[in-house]
Amino acid sequence: MSGHSKWSQIKRKKGVSDQRRGQLFTKIAREIIVAVKEGGPSPENNFRLRLSIQKAKDSNMPTDNIERAIIKGSGEAGGAALAEITLEGYGPHGVAIMVEALTDNRNRTVQEVRSAFSRYGGSLASSGAVSWLFDNRGVIVVESDGAQAEELALVAIDAGAEDVKEEKGYVEILTTPQNLETVRKAVEKIKPPVSAQVMRVAKKTVVLDEDQAVKVLKFLDHLEELDDVQSVCANLDYDEAVLEKLQAQA
Repeated sequence: MSGHSKWSQIKRKKGVSDQRRGQLFTKIAREIIVAVKEGGPSPENNFRLRLSIQKAKDSNMPTDNIERAIIKGSGEAGGAALAEITLEGYGPHGVAIMVEALTDNRNRTVQEVRSAFSRYGGSLASSGAVSWLFDNRGVIVVESDGAQAEELALVAIDAGAEDVKEEKGYVEILTTPQNLETVRKAVEKIKPPVSAQVMRVAKKTVVLDEDQAVKVLKFLDHLEELDDVQSVCANLDYDEAVLEKLQAQA
């Protein structure tokens, strides 16, 4: 599991405040709205919408919120148009970072992200500068013990998974984006995943020492807290001790 994903899963397990939960629901609602505008309101005929709805359910988002987002995306309830933008840059210690955002004001979002990079000693880069370091993959994360891990791996591979990695307390399953739903359904028969989504995964990671990794992860947390930012990915990795230190500070 990539360094940032490990920390994200631990934060998720610890739970979030009401404020953070509200922000998460807002971001997922935006994903649903854009998915509906792009491919229509029928989940059966809209792959992106199905994934967004499943993400909402995995995050315990109320059904009413999901339905309102679908209606809004259908144009039945006003609202400003949302544009998708991808920003690339280098964070502290040369870590490559990609930021996905949905915004009704591109200039505002770019400025907020640029300010965050500058604050932590990084900088935005031109389009294509770091995107070549990442692949779009389907990523399924399941909490597990040692005994379950082997069974999950076998089922996932039989269903078409490309790779399975066992981490402390988790199994990470990598698929093509197109196979994500198929593999998820197979895995669910053993245990419901913690998360399943299409995301950018680094082809190679940069291993950082404890102090460096803590600084970068705090920066990524800051980026994710920006209202317009939907997701952040980075090509970092680190020792398990870093997670213990961050958990103690959380």
